[in-house]
Amino acid sequence: MKTKVQPTDHELVMREDDFIVSKTDLKGIITYCNKTFMEFAMYEESELLGQPHNIIRHPDMPRVIFKLLWDTIQNKKEINAYVKNLSKDGSFYWVFANVTPVLNNTGEVVGYYSVRRKPEPSALEKIKRLYSDLLAEENKYSNRKEGMLASEKKLKNLLKEQGKGYEEFIFSL
Repeated sequence: MKTKVQPTDHELVMREDDFIVSKTDLKGIITYCNKTFMEFAMYEESELLGQPHNIIRHPDMPRVIFKLLWDTIQNKKEINAYVKNLSKDGSFYWVFANVTPVLNNTGEVVGYYSVRRKPEPSALEKIKRLYSDLLAEENKYSNRKEGMLASEKKLKNLLKEQGKGYEEFIFSL
């Protein structure tokens, strides 16, 4: 169903008390979305359910961030990340996302649950610069995988320089 949405410079800003909630299956297919998700994404529930969560992926997002996210949640750990999303009309909105694996009674991952809230503006300015640098690194390579690996190396070097793990870094912004 994914159609090509042309990004614009129009930003939607979450309210302080907004929470965007969604659930997906193991492949990232949306199985639940709340009204706030639909409001910011500008899709009807029927347009979202059964679709890949990346229906709202903004092209300004470095692929390495999603690799980190998937690697983490597939290892049964939660992750927090800043994400720039794309609305159906081309607008964008930033979120601070917490993504958690959903485990069944035997400890197997059966899906994922995400709650997003309004990001701190001061942290967001730092994230925008970082993501711009990571995306520029990815775009130096014609091979997407090589670009993502180079971007991953750049992120790991930054974390090493800071003496922090990813989560510690994110919460220090």
